[in-house]
Amino acid sequence: MVGKKLVALGIVAMALAVAGCQEKKELTQIGINQFVVHEALDASRQGFLDVLKENGYVEGEDIEIDYKNAQGEQPTALAIAEDFVAKKKDLIFAIATPSAQASYNATKDIPILITAVTDPVDAGIAESFENPGKNVTGTSDGVPIGPQLEILKKVLPDAKTIGVIYNTSEPNSTYQVNALKKAAADMGFTVKEAGITALSDVNAVLPSVLKEVDVLYTPTDNMVASAYALIVKLANDEKIPVFCAEDAGVNVGGLISAGLDYYELGRETGLMALEILKGKEPKELPISTMKNPIIVVNKKAAESLGITIPEEILSVAKVAGEK
Repeated sequence: MVGKKLVALGIVAMALAVAGCQEKKELTQIGINQFVVHEALDASRQGFLDVLKENGYVEGEDIEIDYKNAQGEQPTALAIAEDFVAKKKDLIFAIATPSAQASYNATKDIPILITAVTDPVDAGIAESFENPGKNVTGTSDGVPIGPQLEILKKVLPDAKTIGVIYNTSEPNSTYQVNALKKAAADMGFTVKEAGITALSDVNAVLPSVLKEVDVLYTPTDNMVASAYALIVKLANDEKIPVFCAEDAGVNVGGLISAGLDYYELGRETGLMALEILKGKEPKELPISTMKNPIIVVNKKAAESLGITIPEEILSVAKVAGEK
């Protein structure tokens, strides 16, 4: 009798185990390939993840997130992408141009969502913004330079020469600097370049440029973003205001930014992820950009530099350090 009970219990246990295996849901695998740690890119990642969570994708229950950071090294970004391909991820989220290029070089099959990529066409990962045509889509952090210079002119009406610091080996940055030079010439500004290829170049190159300019412009550049605190300090020491393409520089003492909210950019990319997870292909979704720059001002920096921000700017701006 005992034997029969043991057999029965064994059968029940096996049945429960089988049922448990059948009920176990296969998680959607998402790999995040971020090029470097800094405030803007981190905000993009968080915006992306928040949208997924808000729409019912719970980590550990519906999705599994594999986050990797290349620490600013292109070969590492490629190694991360190749690892994601080997693990057969369902979706790759690539943050910044080098990671986007590395991901595209690693796979033409797995859907890739990008963000913080200024010009994906020039980067060779999309055929056009309207019709990406490949396994890549997402959001661009490109902001038209014209509106930024209009704001600069209102804030600094006497400025004639604009300095710009950028990584000469980053395609995003050279694209922005070329656009800056063209727009600046049309508006009567002169541009003085401070090109760098390593963080150690900042101290070597920037001080002499600051002596020849009225304002320093920082584009959306991964290397520059990693050195915002140093760049802003050097500029403020020379009483040169810093005009930023995104607000991370303002948060550490830059005067003003007229650019992007990277958290919102990440959220927009997250909405695209929802479409892809429902079955759409990347080529069906146009690459989007934010149309109007978001203005953020640093009142303490303005006071320190003796600059009065016009009321028409303040009335539509966010203030750094305030909610």
